[in-house]
Amino acid sequence: MSTTGDKILDTALSKIGEKSLFTKELENALERNEVDLVVHSLKDLPTSLPPGFTIGAVCKRENPLDAVVFHPKNCGKTLSLLPEKSVIGTSSLRRAAQLKKKFPQLEFRDIRGNLNTRLKKLDEKEDFSAIILAAAGLKRMGWENRIGQLLSPEDCLYAVGQGALAVEVRAKDQEILNMVSALHDADTVLRCIAERAFMKRLEGGCSVPVAVNSMLKDGQLYLTGAVYSLDGSDSLRETMQTSVNYPQQSEDGPNDDVQHVGITAKNVPGQAQEAAESLGVELASLLLSKGAKHILSVARQLNDAH
Repeated sequence: MSTTGDKILDTALSKIGEKSLFTKELENALERNEVDLVVHSLKDLPTSLPPGFTIGAVCKRENPLDAVVFHPKNCGKTLSLLPEKSVIGTSSLRRAAQLKKKFPQLEFRDIRGNLNTRLKKLDEKEDFSAIILAAAGLKRMGWENRIGQLLSPEDCLYAVGQGALAVEVRAKDQEILNMVSALHDADTVLRCIAERAFMKRLEGGCSVPVAVNSMLKDGQLYLTGAVYSLDGSDSLRETMQTSVNYPQQSEDGPNDDVQHVGITAKNVPGQAQEAAESLGVELASLLLSKGAKHILSVARQLNDAH
């Protein structure tokens, strides 16, 4: 099935002004009972789902980092070794904002299309020296060998939910919900709840540069979150942590089907999910108290004006 985001290939994602670019048509089919479940890249799903839908499973996360794919003539190089004024293709404001700051000698231009199209544009023309893509997508397509450089969180924080697949279902369809819940990966669920809560509190989306990095270690969930101006010159970045070391409650309580930022995960301890969501909200609130709203509203206005 094709979605709006698949069809509009000549406009930057951040300019289309639609929250459900890659999900609306699929949700319509779900609503009409034409399909029972829909698989998305979690980063394409808004933090608030339409009424009647829920994310019934978040699968084990693939590598969430961003990757650089180089033009064949630049094989073996890294971004820092490219000649000055080399053009880098990315459709993401988040990637461009961070990399402009880190690599001011490079130029960043929009590139749209699915993975095949973008790789073709890179290889067959001389317009781009390299393009930035999610490592997870390249790996899933079997094109891992094209990754010339992985960008560490120090270079480029990733998008909320990047690398994770989500299974969206009808919220009241218990049979399907129970079936797909076996696919939940607890660590991924908690990390993505925190990331999505951070994004939701900031009211972020495609049209503003918001980025994260999360880690779960020894029962502690760590979340780094950041906001950027479009050129990366202005930014706020903070890290917080919380314990998510809670036992699973065996008995079904009245809030059995409670959603956390659109995710229903019955087999992940409810208290851990609440702690993860609170962590995201608190980190966003900290950034807002330091002026994140101004940075994001300026970024949104500038993006709309271009």
